[in-house]
Amino acid sequence: MADSSLELRRALARRSGTSEDDWFLTYRARHGMLVAFCELARLRGAGEVVTQLLTCCTAVDPIVEAGLAPRYADVSASSLALDASRLGLGPSSRAVVLQHSFGIFEPAGDLALREAADAAGALLVEDCAHCVGRLARDGEGRPLADVSVHSFGVEKMLPTHFGGAVYVSPRMADSGLRAALVGALGSLPPIDPVLEEAAKGYRSRIRVLNHLPAGPRRALRARWEARGSFDAAISPEEQRGHVSHEPCQPGEWIASRALEALEGLDAQEALRREAVTEYVRSLADTGVALPAAVCAGPAQPLLRLPVFLADSGRSEALLASVRAAGHYAVPWYRPLLFPGVEDPASYGFDGGMEGLPVTERLSRGPVALPCDVTPEQARQLAALAAEAAR
Repeated sequence: MADSSLELRRALARRSGTSEDDWFLTYRARHGMLVAFCELARLRGAGEVVTQLLTCCTAVDPIVEAGLAPRYADVSASSLALDASRLGLGPSSRAVVLQHSFGIFEPAGDLALREAADAAGALLVEDCAHCVGRLARDGEGRPLADVSVHSFGVEKMLPTHFGGAVYVSPRMADSGLRAALVGALGSLPPIDPVLEEAAKGYRSRIRVLNHLPAGPRRALRARWEARGSFDAAISPEEQRGHVSHEPCQPGEWIASRALEALEGLDAQEALRREAVTEYVRSLADTGVALPAAVCAGPAQPLLRLPVFLADSGRSEALLASVRAAGHYAVPWYRPLLFPGVEDPASYGFDGGMEGLPVTERLSRGPVALPCDVTPEQARQLAALAAEAAR
């Protein structure tokens, strides 16, 4: 029998110029992040993880679940990643999260975060959920982060719904922590058969739910979840600061689907680069704000193109017009900690935006436009964005 997990690790290593021995697979990317933060807390004790509010709640759940405290710093308007000049790191800083929102890379900013983390003795954890197989690099082309987390989940680069991959750098300064991470990730239990069956049935159940009115849809989803036959992309408990399920391996079925999908990643990236090129050209001088890193240099293969309008009214108008044109757009990340959490205080957030002016401004009217479109479609969607910005 083919070992799809081994072949998937090898494929990720080939794409990234790394070793398969440094890649580990999980049922979901957030499980890999949880393992990393749990080992960090176990070996270095309680402390803070510096991250951003302009993100999904599932990117912060592992921090909270591991017993660490999320502390939110402001982002750079250029990259949507943390601004290295505003981190405020100190003795309690255990890790810094470098998030490539939408798949945006900014080499200078990425390197500045590496240097800031090193100066504080903190781990640099790279969130590559939106850019599977791509890693930030140092000046010599080597992977920059200590830990890099990749996703095959819902609404990511590939048409898969489950699966995560974690790269653990062999150059990590703390050899004891690296050994602990490798040991924990390499000894995850196999996936529960019930959970694997839920993963296999996800696509068909989503189709059923999407054809039901809101009330019956909620009731049916709750029944499925209660008996373990449906595993939502974001569960209710994952809007309460927890991570659903214990970390585990993905299993043969999930790994084989991810491996098959990965073979089409080059074509996906080429399609998205063409769309981004057209978006940037069409939106020039229209008043629509794009992150500077998107416009600089060769086009990046973005998951979605983030545009930032002045307020939620304009954002909702653009979302409606894009959907009316037959495309799927989302308001990532409004609300912050998307799609919203039950108790912000459990995420270490009191609702105040003092010291986070860029985050506050960008969260007023964001729209994430699709990048899996043709240049002509990108041109049409850019016109809708320009109209909404007026």
